[in-house]
Amino acid sequence: MTRPSRVVIDKQALKHNLQRVRELAPHSKIMAIIKADAYGHGLVRVANTLSDADAFGVACLEEAEQLRSASITAPIVLLEGPHKAVDLTSIVQLQLEIIIHNEFQLEILEQATLDKALQVWVKIDTGMHRLGFPLEKAAEVLKRVESCKNIKPSFRLMTHLATANENDNPLTKQQLDNFKQVCFGLDVEKTIANSAAVINFPEMHDEWIRPGLMLYGVSPMTDRHAQELRLKPVMTLESELITIQRLKKGEPVGYGATWRCPEDMPVGVVAAGYGDGFPRHAKSGTPVLVNDVRCALIGRASMDMLTIDLRNQPQAKIGDRVVLWGESLPVEEIAHYADTIPYELLCGVHKRLEFIERG
Repeated sequence: MTRPSRVVIDKQALKHNLQRVRELAPHSKIMAIIKADAYGHGLVRVANTLSDADAFGVACLEEAEQLRSASITAPIVLLEGPHKAVDLTSIVQLQLEIIIHNEFQLEILEQATLDKALQVWVKIDTGMHRLGFPLEKAAEVLKRVESCKNIKPSFRLMTHLATANENDNPLTKQQLDNFKQVCFGLDVEKTIANSAAVINFPEMHDEWIRPGLMLYGVSPMTDRHAQELRLKPVMTLESELITIQRLKKGEPVGYGATWRCPEDMPVGVVAAGYGDGFPRHAKSGTPVLVNDVRCALIGRASMDMLTIDLRNQPQAKIGDRVVLWGESLPVEEIAHYADTIPYELLCGVHKRLEFIERG
């Protein structure tokens, strides 16, 4: 590719992060969450690299089909379950496990004629109020699940946490208590822990855990960085300087002339922008690395270009490497400057970029 912007995926870092999950929860099976193209890292690439995971979680049938077409034979869990009755045919053909979380899904399973019973995860709403059967209906739902011929007797239970990334939010304990109440007396496998709970709440390490963000080397916590958690960044978004301007004090830079040079200075132009997935709303001062030296974004991000302050790197030249996040520059930090979250940045990387695998 002629355009120098690219994404580098460190497969050894992926494997390291999976091992780190196992260290934190040695007695739990791991459902690696690889939905949304594995958070922008490449669905099949990540599944092949994380072949030691016990199962994979995906958001839709298309993702499951892509994995099966790539000869991925591991268990695949459809996280949102079937959206229509006709989906059950594909679910059986692809040998998927499914999550059910509402009355409609339970009804279509009760009414269907399937060649084989499905492995089903029953999702209970313990307080997040997004997906899940209400607590007050859990007992009734589980009786129906037990009697449904299209559901294997070995059904599993799950819920999802809203505030596990906060150490002292009382909602997390309330959700755990609610989930324990539903599970009491049932000999079934369970899962409650997402990445934040894997790190923060070992008491939630049930038979299964569901790490997502931490697999990609990003901290899910509000108070701890990935390096502190011994996670390694998997994705590096990088490009190169394509020109250098020598501007005078007071001269404006970029669309809207929102930033002006405080002195005579060199300004670098990088071949990357919001068309590649860099956040348009990143503020002036957002860090970038030029030859491993911290410099700063100035002015507004354009579709294909960024302008950066080169006063920290006055010897920089055309073709020099620029890291926008990843290696030595946490994506969490860039998200902070853009008033967003790391998930959005990782998922937003554009497929027009060249993806390079390392390790």
